[in-house]
Amino acid sequence: MTTRILFCALILASAPAFAAKPCEELKGEITAQIEANHVPSYTLDIVDNDQVGDRTVVGSCDGGTRKIVYTRGAATPAAPQAEPTSATPAPTSAGKADTPPNTPAGH
Repeated sequence: MTTRILFCALILASAPAFAAKPCEELKGEITAQIEANHVPSYTLDIVDNDQVGDRTVVGSCDGGTRKIVYTRGAATPAAPQAEPTSATPAPTSAGKADTPPNTPAGH
């Protein structure tokens, strides 16, 4: 019985230490755990305490002032895609040498 009480006291005493962790660091740790479970699509958002709403809280950070909320089924943020670039030059008029627009050929 004494061991159980001591264990509960230890857990309660260490809770503020977990909340003091920076949000981005904690979010990274939670992301690793979710991806280790092969969850196909989800989002994790860092929000202020008053913006949690009905979302699932999976972490508390920045001294307990912010929460990390989880939404399953939403798309995970994709890596930014590079803008497509054109490797071919714009078409020129039929068979004429490349000349600036409105410049007579041969000048």
